[in-house]
Amino acid sequence: MNNTRFATAIHIMTLLTKFPQDWLSSEWIAGSININPVIVRKEISVLREVGLIVSKQGKEGGSQLSKNAESISISEIYSVVKNTDVLGKKNQNPNPSCSIGKEINQHLHNLFIETDQLVLNFLGNKSLQEFSDQFE
Repeated sequence: MNNTRFATAIHIMTLLTKFPQDWLSSEWIAGSININPVIVRKEISVLREVGLIVSKQGKEGGSQLSKNAESISISEIYSVVKNTDVLGKKNQNPNPSCSIGKEINQHLHNLFIETDQLVLNFLGNKSLQEFSDQFE
């Protein structure tokens, strides 16, 4: 994954874990991440759609976790924001006349699936609470 979506989402979720009683605003969260609040609101929207967080509007509004951080796995967060394979993208147009080029994407496809599954299995053994506990 060559973008910061996972890092942003895990940062948001960690903040919500550390302040479970507070409704955290996108502006406050953005200040911690040091990014534009619009990006935070986009990720919050995605996390809310899958039921990981709840939000309320208004002056006293903000976001909170929808369930206990112990019951949220890091793999859930990863799966929500993942938009490319761990190993990147396949070559779009390998040479079909080449003995390797004509089959490379088929074999890469299997390798990519296996690698993604390894990552999901590894992250699935870690809860958001465990991750958040690393911070004082």
